[in-house]
Amino acid sequence: MADEISTLMGNNKNKVVSLRLRNTKTIQGFLKDFDIHMNLSLDNAEDVSEEKHEKLGKILLRGDNILAISFPDDES
Repeated sequence: MADEISTLMGNNKNKVVSLRLRNTKTIQGFLKDFDIHMNLSLDNAEDVSEEKHEKLGKILLRGDNILAISFPDDES
């Protein structure tokens, strides 16, 4: 299972991902890197929870704050 998750995350590097956080916020950004604890670094991140999107820039999210990750549709 861990290998499948690592492969899925690796295949989506440099693609836009959406993250649902424990504090009910939704963050979108380009996935740059991750580790075994699901700590993620995002580039050009935005808080898209509200109608007005707030730009966050480059961020690091601690894995235990992430509830769900949504990956882009595969275009191939």
